[in-house]
Amino acid sequence: MKLLEKTKVGSVGLANRVVMAPMTRNRATTEGLVTKSMITYYEQRAGMGLIITEGVNISRQAIGSANTPGIYTEQQTESWKMVTEAVHKKGGKIFLQLWHTGRSSHSSLQQNGDLPVSASAVRIEEHKIPTPSGMQAYELPRALETKEVKDVVKQYGTAAENAKHAGFDGVELHGAFGYLPNQFLVDGVNKRRDKYGGSIENRSRFVLEIMQVLITVWGPGKAGIKLSPSIPFNGMIDSDPKALFTYLIKELNKMPLAYLHLMGPLFPLTEFPDWPSDVIGTYGSLFDKTVIANGGYTRDTAEKLIENGKAQLVSFASLALANPDLVKRFELHASLNKPDRNTYYSGGDKGYIDYPTLNQSLAPREQEPTLK
Repeated sequence: MKLLEKTKVGSVGLANRVVMAPMTRNRATTEGLVTKSMITYYEQRAGMGLIITEGVNISRQAIGSANTPGIYTEQQTESWKMVTEAVHKKGGKIFLQLWHTGRSSHSSLQQNGDLPVSASAVRIEEHKIPTPSGMQAYELPRALETKEVKDVVKQYGTAAENAKHAGFDGVELHGAFGYLPNQFLVDGVNKRRDKYGGSIENRSRFVLEIMQVLITVWGPGKAGIKLSPSIPFNGMIDSDPKALFTYLIKELNKMPLAYLHLMGPLFPLTEFPDWPSDVIGTYGSLFDKTVIANGGYTRDTAEKLIENGKAQLVSFASLALANPDLVKRFELHASLNKPDRNTYYSGGDKGYIDYPTLNQSLAPREQEPTLK
């Protein structure tokens, strides 16, 4: 199988083309520190060619969900070393995903009850957010001032430095799914009149400046980016997404990046018939380095995609979550564990580190004791 072949992403050698997609799991401490269960979770999945961590907050302001890890304090950085060491001992490679939720947050999750920030003061209308006091409506965010935008770019750079210190093999910018970089990109949210708003070039500036900082910190072939051009979740509506993401990806292609991670639409685009539904086919050819495809792939559909040369790697979310030995199961064409959606964000070890491997599933059960 081509999916099981050795390859490289940027300057990093990989044992296969199977990628563990970033997935929020809410198992960190309240201070954003890595827990023992998190170490086990990533170590169990080290057989995948590349692990991309869950979104990791780049600053206190970036937090949009409870019990998510950070990379902005020394203690947080030190705690991540236990993860990278465990993965590397198993022969795996791991990138850290840099995360700022922007307006996808709530004042109860922010320091001193501050309002969340965004490109502009535009509220998320269609959803609610879980907070310490239950589900609440999203608030009207505060628009970042021009100087503050530069400060956030620097925060990404500091977080990237910390990730390097923690022993990661590279970093990925979370530029997808309605978080801060995505909020700057789309004209449905970005109403700015400074150099970060208005034209497609201006709206792309924030993302491109971040990527340049990440390259400066990590060097060529060690920084990637995840984008979701055809996902309207959390109000990510643009009047011409094809023009926007065509421009952005062509500019990204000029940079010595490790990869472009493209997330396909998760639901039918019936409300947006002009939006490209084949994200890989539409945008992948604009990028002449590694393309990672994401979004509901199976073993067979991933293999076909790689065989056709449309992507070089494929990332898996729920399959990687439920199958620590996913690569071995792909190799043997074995059955797969089914993910338990009720435990995705529930905390604790259930549905986190207790999914059986194939060997455990096939192991004979111990004889039950006879009651006397």
